[in-house]
Amino acid sequence: MSRKALSVAGAAVAMVVTLGAPGATANTTTTASTVAAASRPLIWGPCPKEAASPRLECATLDVPLDYRDPDGRRIEIAVSRMASTDPAKRRGVLFTNPGGPGAAGLGYPAALAAAGLPKDVTDTYDVIGFDPRGVGRSTPVTCDLTPWQQQRGSFPPYARTAADVAREAENARAVARQCAGSRTGWMLPHTTTANTARDMDRIRAALGEPKASYFGTSYGSYLGAAYASMFPERGDRILLDSNLGPDGYDLQAFRRLGRGMEDRFPDFTEFAAAHPQYGLGTTPEQVTAKFHELADRLDAEPVGGMDGTLFRGMTFDRLYFEVLMPVLAEAWQALDRGEPVPPPPPSENLLAGRLHVICGDSRWPTKIEAYQRNAAIDRVRYPLVGGSTGSIGPCAFWPHERPEPPVHIDDQGPSNVLMVQNERDPGTPLVGAEELRRALGRRARLVTADQGGHGVYPFGTNTCANDAATAFLTTGQRPANDLFCATGPTR
Repeated sequence: MSRKALSVAGAAVAMVVTLGAPGATANTTTTASTVAAASRPLIWGPCPKEAASPRLECATLDVPLDYRDPDGRRIEIAVSRMASTDPAKRRGVLFTNPGGPGAAGLGYPAALAAAGLPKDVTDTYDVIGFDPRGVGRSTPVTCDLTPWQQQRGSFPPYARTAADVAREAENARAVARQCAGSRTGWMLPHTTTANTARDMDRIRAALGEPKASYFGTSYGSYLGAAYASMFPERGDRILLDSNLGPDGYDLQAFRRLGRGMEDRFPDFTEFAAAHPQYGLGTTPEQVTAKFHELADRLDAEPVGGMDGTLFRGMTFDRLYFEVLMPVLAEAWQALDRGEPVPPPPPSENLLAGRLHVICGDSRWPTKIEAYQRNAAIDRVRYPLVGGSTGSIGPCAFWPHERPEPPVHIDDQGPSNVLMVQNERDPGTPLVGAEELRRALGRRARLVTADQGGHGVYPFGTNTCANDAATAFLTTGQRPANDLFCATGPTR
């Protein structure tokens, strides 16, 4: 594995993790002060250390906490720009979002460029990054998560019985209470996808652009679909990659992580079986058996803090990128020998930001019995991680104050959306992309790549899919119909 491949994967992993119908409320009450704030130009300067790059410059923009009260309390949004160096080719601005929710995006334009975003694209646009509300250098949220809570991450412990779900409910309730009672609890009702889309439109206005193009991956696909639905006439070219369904990151999307793991896992079992030096088996069936053996063993006796749930989550995360398969195989090998494997570094703000959005965007069941039923079903249907993704989390106990319903995604608006999707994506399975495609109707085309992993463009190697994305961003041209890109020559 080359050093460049590892650095690209590392950058990708680091970026990895509502009054009336939103379309009707996108244009909130306008006053002289809000017009002045929106039209005030951004003042560009150096970026903070974690986002520093030679071509990147940063600024901040004040936006309303609550768009129903545009002259009320305000928060900051951190914005970055990688400016086009070819004025003759420049078309406008390209907003970007790496996903999450909860992931910082300030340094994402530079990460995309390092990963191979074509020069034709960076000449065509000023590439814009931003930390969404609640995240990073924007006004951040917290849930005061303890180190133990952070280490546990997003997956609940694997539930083998109804009693396991009931026990986890106490921790889930505690986390929800911490989020609501934290020093940033006042942000909780307003940290939603709809408001992040409104923030994007304020950034567009501050940039002096009549329209904005957009490229978002994973949860960023839902944010882009929301922006295209709320502000249909202000979107230029909308590229959605690794797509959630039209309801965003709701209960169904979380349960579908189990399906995504089942779709992707065979790619790893074939890799490990073809490399017997790892000692994980010489057939896919043997490698699968080793997974369950290790998970059971670590459930009974963790190694260096790595229990069965963290092992399942680590395996899931490292299936996102092809270049991480050797890293995953080495981790399994070490654990099989009883050697500790360091868990990923915790990020309190990422986890808190994620909870604020997924719990605030939609309603989750409040009855423990619903999660006991889901875990029992998904444990059988998706045995690799279904006992976790079917179980209970803090959203079950989230405060019920929601200023507005979720964004409604439909086919109303210009035909200016291109979706790209891997066939075997663990984080956003193909079924969600197909549902979003149907919801967008005539507005969209879907390009499906015969490859595994999370993220098609520009990290993937399917030339057909990558070329379709580049052509759309640079020329506006899309396939006449939905397109399937078979495995073929790679760049």
